[in-house]
Amino acid sequence: MAKKSSVKVRLVPEKKPDSPFFYYVKKPTKGEKAKIKLKMKKYNPDTKKHEIFIEKKLPPHSK
Repeated sequence: MAKKSSVKVRLVPEKKPDSPFFYYVKKPTKGEKAKIKLKMKKYNPDTKKHEIFIEKKLPPHSK
């Protein structure tokens, strides 16, 4: 089987990481962008503003 070319990461607000709102995005597993922490400007409905969201680890899954 082929290796995955991207992995799913969670983006949380930089100023309030414990906020209930977050985004899931795909990030490449190889190359230059795979090594740096992802930062994106996204809309936060809690504050009703565009804010910087940073990459966080996915929570552990329960089985």
